[in-house]
Amino acid sequence: MKKKRFKRWFVLLAALLVLFFVVPSVIHKIEQSRYPQKYSESVEKWAAEYQIDPNILYAVIRTESSFDPQAESNVGARGLMQMTEETFQWIKSKIAAQEPLEFDSLYDPDTSIRFGAYFMDLCMERYSGDLSTAAAAYHSGWGTVDGLLEDPAYTTDGVTLTEYPYPQMNRYVYKINRSYQKYVSLYGEQ
Repeated sequence: MKKKRFKRWFVLLAALLVLFFVVPSVIHKIEQSRYPQKYSESVEKWAAEYQIDPNILYAVIRTESSFDPQAESNVGARGLMQMTEETFQWIKSKIAAQEPLEFDSLYDPDTSIRFGAYFMDLCMERYSGDLSTAAAAYHSGWGTVDGLLEDPAYTTDGVTLTEYPYPQMNRYVYKINRSYQKYVSLYGEQ
């Protein structure tokens, strides 16, 4: 009788040890596979260049293209960070005017991350470091966000958005924030 009781306690203790030590590690690995850090060399390089948290770039890439460098949206945005031709040309004039880059260059991961990091950094600066407002601007453009910031229905301070009137913008901001928080929780703040 004592042997059976000891065996049950031992099995229960072993199961609890597995539950407390192995399961969290497996869950962490599964979450990391859902929130990968692909193209980390380029992300880290351009995040450092433009002084932006790499987790923001990972969140944008995950949300925009699911890490597919050949991604193209229904409005013609291209690459990992989904940039339109108009935005590409404007950024090229700012950071790569003398380089022989074309719109198709955004299919190159390093180019897409470089241009996207530059633009996201500008959005973060323009909107006082508020990730939600910067994400809305990355998605919908400065003109749209600036217009919303003039309406007290969408802002309390005229600097950051508190409401997102368009369903697609609202979903996008939610996804960016959720992904960013997941990246921070999985990999730490950077």
